[in-house]
Amino acid sequence: MKIFKSILVSALLLFLLSACSNDSAKESNETEDKSTPGNEQTVKKERKEKAVNGNIKVEPLPTTYQELAELPIGKYYNMDTSGENSKEEILKVFSDLPDISGNPSEKELDYFYSELLKRMQQDYEGPENLINRLKFEALGSPENTDSRYQFKDNLNVVFIIDASGSMAQKINGKEKMASAKDSILNFVNKLPKDAKVGIRVYGHKGTGSDADKALSCSSSELVYPISNYNEGEFQAALNKFSPSGWTPIGLALREAKNDLASFDGANNTNIVYLVSDGIDTCEDQPIEAAKELYSSNISPIINVIGFDVDSKGQNQLREIAAATEGIYGTVTNEGELQKELDNLSNLAEQWKEWLEQGKQKIESKKIQNDLAIFSYITHEEGKALKEGIKIDLILFELHEAGRMSDESLEYLETKHKDYHLWIQEEIKKFKVELESLNEKSFSEAINKLESKYISSTNTQ
Repeated sequence: MKIFKSILVSALLLFLLSACSNDSAKESNETEDKSTPGNEQTVKKERKEKAVNGNIKVEPLPTTYQELAELPIGKYYNMDTSGENSKEEILKVFSDLPDISGNPSEKELDYFYSELLKRMQQDYEGPENLINRLKFEALGSPENTDSRYQFKDNLNVVFIIDASGSMAQKINGKEKMASAKDSILNFVNKLPKDAKVGIRVYGHKGTGSDADKALSCSSSELVYPISNYNEGEFQAALNKFSPSGWTPIGLALREAKNDLASFDGANNTNIVYLVSDGIDTCEDQPIEAAKELYSSNISPIINVIGFDVDSKGQNQLREIAAATEGIYGTVTNEGELQKELDNLSNLAEQWKEWLEQGKQKIESKKIQNDLAIFSYITHEEGKALKEGIKIDLILFELHEAGRMSDESLEYLETKHKDYHLWIQEEIKKFKVELESLNEKSFSEAINKLESKYISSTNTQ
């Protein structure tokens, strides 16, 4: 099954553009201090209770790359484990792990490793996101039998922008909202004159206080109606809003469905980009709203960008993208956001070329595929390496602090090494298979992918 799954993933990368690096995603790493004097005995008692052999259930490690990629991103996946104060931080953050300082059983050690891994889990990218990247990259190809991904006579691009209070935070001295506005402005300046663009914002009224929650959670506005680009009107629309309140993603997606109601998918290629820097805070069912938009006769392609988002936000945004067969990507600064939007600009240019050339097939070049394969492999290898090093350092510090014996450390290090060797071997298989499959045509690859993917999921 592992080999089959890796073949599945391989077929997806034939037309994948170089994606922005997810490795640099920024994590707040907020922690609770459970090891302060006065409650140390309580913490130790809680860890002892968690280590009772008969009361623990050890979740098995993934056996396929698809299973690995479906795991939630760990809360501390980007934690600094090698900094000046890393030892103190490690002992504080992981103080509530099960107590294995005595003579634990293998089951207790396996449980300890499972709990540690959950917190450090990286953002591995698996088959579903790659399938959607492939489809998006092949947008407009006559060989793509999915009408949603075929170019129509009209191209419409709608941005749904987070205007919650957290967008006022600064990256490299510049407010996140200002970076988002500048990136979008650069994008629309490159659009073909016949393409249309729209911007809807959400969370731009009220404040982040509880008193203003109702007002803020009901705020979403189409500040630039879907139309051709007009520089003066567009700039005025961007000036209408600033970071303010809560995060009603579900509301914005439902309103976007109304915005696009007159642009039927039969005659329009509709692309929606949701940009958010955090999780929905208004309990307005964003995943259900995304599904409603996706399944409507608008037939939009819905892609999601997480802008400097923490692990909890990433998990929800990934779920929204997965529910709509869209792409999820994480960016951490203005440069990465601009790069993500430039990919969309390239597609807009392809649409223009498609119109001018009588709607002929747009060929992808082999060199682009080679670069995409290299980018994907490098990113996945980097995630596995980072996760491995961080957990090694955590185990070392916990051992030095007397949290485990030499024998326990040896057992955990062996388990940890074997697990990450498996991940690296899976990635190496991808590289070999991707390079050989790069010669195949899109139609061959997608047919093989769909038949094998469907059959594999039905047998699980």
